[in-house]
This record gives sequence, structure tokens and C-alpha cells, in this order.
Amino acid sequence: MRLNLLTALALPAGLLLSVVPVMAHHSFAAEYDINKPITLTGTVTKMEWKNPHIYFYLDVKDDSGKVVNWGIQGGSASQLYRYGYTKDTLQIGNQVTVNGFLARDGSNLANMVIVTRDGKKVLGRIESPEELK
Repeated sequence: MRLNLLTALALPAGLLLSVVPVMAHHSFAAEYDINKPITLTGTVTKMEWKNPHIYFYLDVKDDSGKVVNWGIQGGSASQLYRYGYTKDTLQIGNQVTVNGFLARDGSNLANMVIVTRDGKKVLGRIESPEELK
């Protein structure tokens, strides 16, 4: 009888736990607006190179000269590693330009498409394998 009760409880618990990761993931369109591209130039202040997405932070001067810190979301760390990028690709203090899309909620958050330093791509989406060379 006790074994049947444990089995009966384990099945729903297992199903519930398997759904949690799916529910936690979000789509690009839910968080970012493809109709609001943005270009930000600033200094890297912090790096978080971990899954499910990397984040880095930039100090950017706004039009009035005030420094504003922006969060930039990238792809997954494991995918970026496969493309040849590492946690040392960007370092605190680097001056970079980020092209991406604004968050829908109006916060200082953007999703990156490409990151350049001194006019050269240093991080971003891979269009072809030749870009890794």
C-alpha cells in the first residue's frame, strides 16, 4: 500500500518538475521589440558568462552626458563557446558598441545582435563559419 502511494505521488511530481524549465524560458518577442533597434557605445562594467544567457553591463553616456548602466543579454554561454567565443572575449573596461533591440518594458536592457570593439566584431551572431577565422 505504501509503495502504491509513493508511486502515485511521484508521477505528478515528476511531470510538474519537467514542466518548470519550459515555463521559465521566454521568447525573444515577449521581452524585446524587434521594431526598436538600438546602438549603445560604452564601457563594460560587469560580465555574467553563464547559461541560460550571458549578460554584460555597459556604462553609457546619455544625450545629457549622464552615465547610465545598461544590461545587455546575449545568447547561451554554451552556444557562444561552440562559436569560438569565451568568457574572456569581453573584459571589464573594454570600450564597445552594441547593436541590438530594446526591452519592451522600457528598462535599460537590450538584446545584443553584434558587439564591436575598434570597429571589429568581437561578439555576436554567426552568419557563416568563415566569421570564426
